[in-house]
Amino acid sequence: MNISNQEYGELTKKRSPNSKLYKTLPKAFIIGGIICTLGEGLLNLYTYLGLDETQAGAITSMTLIFLSALLTGLELYDRIAQHGGAGTLVPITGFANAVVSPAIDFKSEGYVLGLGAKMFVIAGPVIVYGLTASVIYGLIYYIIGLFTGG
Repeated sequence: MNISNQEYGELTKKRSPNSKLYKTLPKAFIIGGIICTLGEGLLNLYTYLGLDETQAGAITSMTLIFLSALLTGLELYDRIAQHGGAGTLVPITGFANAVVSPAIDFKSEGYVLGLGAKMFVIAGPVIVYGLTASVIYGLIYYIIGLFTGG
């Protein structure tokens, strides 16, 4: 079946649902806000329980990652994402979901070639480019420090 780019574009328009920004933007804002409020509440709770700010921040991050992975495994995170859209991509929870989802999908192919090999299909590029950018930034910072005496 050979079709032109214009025909393909028209077919895509017919098959793609129109985005209703007046509905999706507030939902994303509310869901993202709920996730961030949960994180802030956990941070305050852990601080209240006697942890210093650094420890409380680390435990809060671990808790949010755990909850995101758990909700992904229970197939609830995707349901939340259907309503919250980009609001569920709040960095730490969205990243945890991006690691756990492929792991669950490919678990049936085995632990090594399935789960182990496919777990970072989505999150892998983020890790690679984030790590590369941080190394480049660190080198630039170091070189500037050599010339400025800092």
